[in-house]
Amino acid sequence: MEILRVENLTKVYGQGENEVRALDGVSFSVEQGEFLAIIGPSGSGKSTLLHILGAVDIPTSGKVYVEGKDVFEQNEEQLAIFRRRQVGLIYQFYNLIPVLDVQENITLPVLMDGRKVNETRLQEMVEMLHLQGREKHLPNQLSGGQQQRVSIGRALMNDPAIVLADEPTGNLDSKNSQEIMSLLRESNEKYQQTLIMITHDENIALQADRIIAIEDGKITRDEVNRS
Repeated sequence: MEILRVENLTKVYGQGENEVRALDGVSFSVEQGEFLAIIGPSGSGKSTLLHILGAVDIPTSGKVYVEGKDVFEQNEEQLAIFRRRQVGLIYQFYNLIPVLDVQENITLPVLMDGRKVNETRLQEMVEMLHLQGREKHLPNQLSGGQQQRVSIGRALMNDPAIVLADEPTGNLDSKNSQEIMSLLRESNEKYQQTLIMITHDENIALQADRIIAIEDGKITRDEVNRS
């Protein structure tokens, strides 16, 4: 079942001689439960694409549909709800709230949405992420790998339609990078969680089901990596 469709997506910055086309007619679709890696060099447009998919940025033209709904036909209030409920974001530098403990950081999207925390799902997240016994630790009491695990838990807690991972291993050593990739794959398989990850590292990308390569704002390759 298709969960995401992108149609002729374009993003232009500047005007005239200063015009830069960060995205230039990008189209693709993603199935429910698919693990997609988007690769490309710095400046290729992959980060711009990820920000638009998460409704953090707005396209110049084109359409983004999530679960059949045109994302950018929604008003600001609806977009805010979309970002809280439908999208989970994992950042390279974790973006945890330093004064909140592990449990509070993981449940933050639920609490910001004014909803009650699902304690069963929270416990599942803590166990899957191997954070037992660290629930009350603050981010500065955790290693980089542990902080990224908390970031993954926060992204998954609301059971979003899609999880967007922005260079999730870019700030980690090889051991922690592989551990984070294993956890992302586990969440993808266990929960059928649709996952879209951007990376410049082809070896990391090869762990996804499918790879899209972007250069100069255009898709240059779209191939299945796993069946």
